[in-house]
Amino acid sequence: MRLLVSGTAYHVAFPASVGRRTLRARPVEVASRYHPGNRQGANFLISIILPAKNEAAALAELLPHLRALQPEAEIIVVNDGSTDDTEALCERHGVQCVSSPYSMGNGAAIKRGARAASGDILVFMDADGQHDPNDIPRLLGKLDEGYDMAVGARDWDGQAGVGRGLANGFYNWLASRITGHRVEDLTSGFRAVRADKFRQFLYLLPNGFSYPTTSTMAFFRSAYGVVYVPIKVAQRDGTTSHIKPLRDGLRFLLIIFKIATLYSPLKLFVPASAVFFALGCLNYARTFLDYGRLTNMSTLLWSAAVIVFLIGLVSEQITALTYRRED
Repeated sequence: MRLLVSGTAYHVAFPASVGRRTLRARPVEVASRYHPGNRQGANFLISIILPAKNEAAALAELLPHLRALQPEAEIIVVNDGSTDDTEALCERHGVQCVSSPYSMGNGAAIKRGARAASGDILVFMDADGQHDPNDIPRLLGKLDEGYDMAVGARDWDGQAGVGRGLANGFYNWLASRITGHRVEDLTSGFRAVRADKFRQFLYLLPNGFSYPTTSTMAFFRSAYGVVYVPIKVAQRDGTTSHIKPLRDGLRFLLIIFKIATLYSPLKLFVPASAVFFALGCLNYARTFLDYGRLTNMSTLLWSAAVIVFLIGLVSEQITALTYRRED
């Protein structure tokens, strides 16, 4: 039973030894709640998590704005080894600061913030001021409709340069093909999720910048509802896209493999195996006509086809075990 006295909530228990005539009450901490338009009439605790590394200048403008728009929300700034006055700034604005002794990465900051949050709903947004706090109610409204994750989807103007925009467009297309669902922005860091479901996948999240990709694919794999909400993002002053072919090329390939292996590895490895097999057949046809015999290249390509297929089969089983949960 729940009892409200002078604005404080109490849990009331009836000991079996004395029946229902003796009351024992203990205070319950009441945190911030979100409840606009909730069809079930339930109140949700909301925690806003901001991973930050040397973003004190942007936070000085963002935190007052965020507090004015979400006065009852729990705001957590995860200080990822900043060397500026992020901690002092958080103290002045009365927000919780979770600090790391050194930089662990954006994904690590997200995990630390998710563990520290007490809310039923987690809102993740960048601390650099690119995301508009006015969009938070729109994301929360989608959770109110029954979705488990609402992601802010950027348009082309919101991409950090042409190269990054093309890469993100390819990620979205590939993820859509693999999952069978339309993915509008796979790498957006502005999202609202149900805390209990998000915490199921903390062990999967990397410490780097690909946590949005990992969490989105994990939600799709687990049949949790994901929806996209169009947003506008502000470009930072002086921000340019610095594309490094080797670094960004390797990162591009790693994210492609991550997309495939987090959902269904066979959807990537079977087509690759088929390509090797087809190349082996074409090479055999050409060499048979020219030399009348089977060459080593054809054998090598067919062997590669079998090996790639078997790798996909094993990866599929590993992925299934990764998502296995004890009920």
